[in-house]
Amino acid sequence: MRTGVIGAGAIGGVVARALRDGTVPGATLSGVVDPAGPADLPVVSLDELLSTSDLVVEAAGQRALAEVGPQVLAAGRDLLVVSVGALADDALLAKLLSAGPGELHLSTGAIGGLDLLRAAARMAPLSRVTIETTKLAANLVQPWMPDGQAERLRATAEPVELMRGPAREVTAAFPKSANVAASVALAAGDWDVVEAAVIADPAAELTSHVITAEGPAGSYRFEIRNRPSPRTPTSSEVVPHAVLGAIAALAEPRVVFR
Repeated sequence: MRTGVIGAGAIGGVVARALRDGTVPGATLSGVVDPAGPADLPVVSLDELLSTSDLVVEAAGQRALAEVGPQVLAAGRDLLVVSVGALADDALLAKLLSAGPGELHLSTGAIGGLDLLRAAARMAPLSRVTIETTKLAANLVQPWMPDGQAERLRATAEPVELMRGPAREVTAAFPKSANVAASVALAAGDWDVVEAAVIADPAAELTSHVITAEGPAGSYRFEIRNRPSPRTPTSSEVVPHAVLGAIAALAEPRVVFR
């Protein structure tokens, strides 16, 4: 399966190099679209990528997904989305779902348990879902924060809850840190039932996501604690390996949990 990658940063770079080095059975690297032009990877134009790929991995952020995702699918190429938070925009999600003939796939990224949430929600609507994300305080500074708030956040000695509310709003406010809230909402099948919180902790060596859910199917609690990416601490180091696992499953489906 010829696989192209859009974005060669902390996530896309790991994915592209693993594909280049032949570590994903059944998949090869067809090229990379990245304005930085990493010298050790075959950088191509988007048109060339679409002409030589069966699958395209989006690893360049929410804006890139909105700009090129529909084009990838319309060209008949399958699309694996990393920036799931962009799908908080219902119009974009609808556009991607109708853009085929390519198929849309979502990466699980930094969390698990999505399959069970989806199964429980399919049995009967979930009554309550929460996801609390805790990260190192300095990594949660956002461009929209006033200078004073940003400085207090960098200097805080205690955990601070920065935001709690509907998953759609939290995802929009923390686009590099709350893709997981979007993934949970999409698995639950209802954005309105999911409450998300972002907590800054100056002592947080690991990034944690605590997911709880209740409904007629049962009561669930998942806790995930990931090591941040050394290159981009707003993301977890495991994320590119989740993407590689998804590519492997698409390239050579054998025993696959879906």
